[in-house]
Amino acid sequence: MGYFLEFGFLGLFVSAFLAATILPLSSEIVMTGLLLQGLSPWILIIVATTGNVAGSLLNYALGYWASLGVIKKWLRISEEEFIKAEQRFKKYGVFSLFFSWVPIIGDPLTVMAGILRIRLVWFLLLVATGKCLRYLVVYYMVLQAS
Repeated sequence: MGYFLEFGFLGLFVSAFLAATILPLSSEIVMTGLLLQGLSPWILIIVATTGNVAGSLLNYALGYWASLGVIKKWLRISEEEFIKAEQRFKKYGVFSLFFSWVPIIGDPLTVMAGILRIRLVWFLLLVATGKCLRYLVVYYMVLQAS
């Protein structure tokens, strides 16, 4: 994660983008490091949210345009994870996207939104809200700890 810190805001954007896709990265750690370096918390929250939403949008696009076989292989989503994501959508509907920030379940939810052709405006609103709130919590926790 130290590599991303060297690039400041750009490093945070890239780590947040990649964390929203198939790579097991923690943009929260990068954001924490940058907060501790004294960078603007509000710009960090905006950059992290934007990068993470952009990564989720890539997942949405894959779900929208790719075949299920390609999706499962490229995103390394097992049949079980795929079924669970589909069940969550059926149970909670489009509002499950608010939880797209949650590790393990978030990526399949954003792919499922594309597969189910969820309206892009709802996708962006719910995903961005959830992810922004997560980064606000990270900021608050760092503020309390320092």
